[in-house]
Amino acid sequence: MEQQKKKVTVTKTIEKKDKPELNFSGKYFYAVGRRKTATVRVKLYPQGSGQFMVNKKDYKKYFPFVTWQQDLDQPFNIVAMENKFDVNIRAIGGGPQGQAEACRLGISRALIKYNPEFKTLLRTAGLVTRDPRAKERKKPGLKKARRAPQWSKR
Repeated sequence: MEQQKKKVTVTKTIEKKDKPELNFSGKYFYAVGRRKTATVRVKLYPQGSGQFMVNKKDYKKYFPFVTWQQDLDQPFNIVAMENKFDVNIRAIGGGPQGQAEACRLGISRALIKYNPEFKTLLRTAGLVTRDPRAKERKKPGLKKARRAPQWSKR
């Protein structure tokens, strides 16, 4: 007696909960920001409603600490353009602190592409310069970058 196996197809309905609609369309201003090992790609859409997304999440959920949120708001506050842009950011690598600071640099660069007159305001606030500090590499014969093994007299 041979039994025939029936193929069963299972369809799953995926409900989208707490995911806002992404309606970024049209012309945008693109810039890249980097800090430590974090890299972000920023797209600024003018004539926006203030929608702010980082990796397809609201930036307040992606960056839960207020200081990180302030890093992202700072360039807009300096040039007095709050809620005038829709922002879409793709962040890769690093930790949340490095990503937040990379976002700040990327937003500043994109605002300069939007209006070159913003450069003096952003430069005086220190938002245009890339922070070059990164972790120092480990050297051979050492435990860390500079930490030598414990010395023993005998």
